[in-house]
Amino acid sequence: MNTRCQWLVVIALPLTFMSPNEAATLSPTQGAETSTERSETVSVAVSPVARARADLWSLSAVEWQRYESLMSGVRGSISPASISPIEVLGIHARDNAERQKYAERWARVMHEDVERILAFQHAYDDASQRLYPNEPLIADRSATTAAEPVPALSAQDRLLLFTAPTCADCDNALSYVLKRLAQVAGIDIYLSGIKTNDTAAVRGWAAKHEIPLDQVKAGNITLNFEDGTLVKLGYGAATVPVIMRRRGDEVSALPSGAPR
Repeated sequence: MNTRCQWLVVIALPLTFMSPNEAATLSPTQGAETSTERSETVSVAVSPVARARADLWSLSAVEWQRYESLMSGVRGSISPASISPIEVLGIHARDNAERQKYAERWARVMHEDVERILAFQHAYDDASQRLYPNEPLIADRSATTAAEPVPALSAQDRLLLFTAPTCADCDNALSYVLKRLAQVAGIDIYLSGIKTNDTAAVRGWAAKHEIPLDQVKAGNITLNFEDGTLVKLGYGAATVPVIMRRRGDEVSALPSGAPR
């Protein structure tokens, strides 16, 4: 074969793969995939540890790799370490269908978790009553403490409760303010001991203490991160529980005897 023929072969070979007419007749499913479809079909190698963690969240290896990639960027810098992989993937969804998929998955996870929390709380209450039937859960110290006069409440007031998940006296304080919801404009609950933006922990606390969801949706009860609010109000040395009354722009602490 002479040199001229060799060049003709080299030039002609690419044309045997696909003609322009053949390329034009490809269906959409043959010619292209969406970014979501393409990511689900790629085989990704992950470590056994990553595979186990992905399985805990019912995520594929591809989804877990995308989650880790997002957390290594801006998302990991501005979000708490406790943010779940499902939330990360949902926040950075690439289309509406993917966003809806992760939203529904997260809703199911949270619903199941609330059910577990309530089931354990009921089991704990039953165990406490069975093991210690004659002992109150929280000691009543009103008999040894002189009661201070409690300021009258008005319909324009809001009660502020500063509490924490691990607080022996906080349940009494919570009961005190909730019983007075009808007397005031609303109740603002500030939770300390929880990382700022850890909404899952707040939801768990609210479910455990049976905070009425309809009152939260109506704005009559608000759930907030404490996040230094006591310091801003001038009560930095106070320990929870703390109950305050907001009347207009004036905020004043109620006496320690109020929740007793």
